[in-house]
Amino acid sequence: MQEIRTTTPPATSTIPPSTLKKTVKPAPDKAKSVEPAYVEGGDRLSFKTIPFALMHLACIAVFFVDFSLTAVLLCVTLYAVRMFGLTAGFHRYFSHRSYKTSRPVQFLMAWLGTSALQKGPLWWAAHHRRHHKYSDQPGDIHSPVNDGFWWSHVGWVISRKYEATDWNAIKDFARFPELRWLNSNHWVPGVAVAVACFFGGMLFGASGWSWLVWGFVVSTVLLYHGTFTVNSLSHVWGSRRYQTTDQSRNNFLIAIWTGGEGWHNNHHHYMASVKQGFFWWEVDFSYYALRMLSWLRLVWDLRVPPKHILAVERG
Repeated sequence: MQEIRTTTPPATSTIPPSTLKKTVKPAPDKAKSVEPAYVEGGDRLSFKTIPFALMHLACIAVFFVDFSLTAVLLCVTLYAVRMFGLTAGFHRYFSHRSYKTSRPVQFLMAWLGTSALQKGPLWWAAHHRRHHKYSDQPGDIHSPVNDGFWWSHVGWVISRKYEATDWNAIKDFARFPELRWLNSNHWVPGVAVAVACFFGGMLFGASGWSWLVWGFVVSTVLLYHGTFTVNSLSHVWGSRRYQTTDQSRNNFLIAIWTGGEGWHNNHHHYMASVKQGFFWWEVDFSYYALRMLSWLRLVWDLRVPPKHILAVERG
């Protein structure tokens, strides 16, 4: 397989955690350098909010379609699979480069995460890097400490201010044309999931509308708010093992419904780690799945925290 090469600190690096607060400097490339178009008065809602609102309203359809255990299982499965695309793909790979993979698998992870309808992989990762650079400080785009629950949970996503992709923050991956295409056409994977649910329900003798509503609509809305809680709750609810420069916290419940993202204080202490549950009792489903993929050599060089990082005294 063709390896995607990026410049990263080695897994055994002794770089102090404080230096990892900075966004990893990307390798030079020919991607177009464009400053993010942060819109004046951008706290106003965007017209693009309409599909987001309609998706929520469409959940009412559960009362008008056939109910079946199969449809509910489809909802749970598509929630889990697409959550993995967000956590293992958008977050741990594109945002933090905590492991390596081939170009085809890189695109597959991007497609899977984009199917959750949370915009494109380059948009998502660029804004997440900005969050880490200014976490709970002026410049953080979704800090509940500074801006409250509503803005950090959903306000910043549906506002006009952050619609643009910050290309300067994601030059390392913006050099791939297939990722730029997916970033621009981020609605395509979601529509593909919707179509597959509808016709899959008809093909297998179930109700196409039932599979569409439960498998696509309900699971997508649950994905929205599952991942949004990491931004809105993981800086105000939970415990702090490490003394970081922000208010990040570890929360078991958030870790369960996000596949391991709830160990947020761990993550902000050492963001380069592919596993966010640093200890065996900290459940991290995304890491378990990545480990299994590494046995198949689909991913490799999984970076874990060095012992001296784990041994830091409790904050």
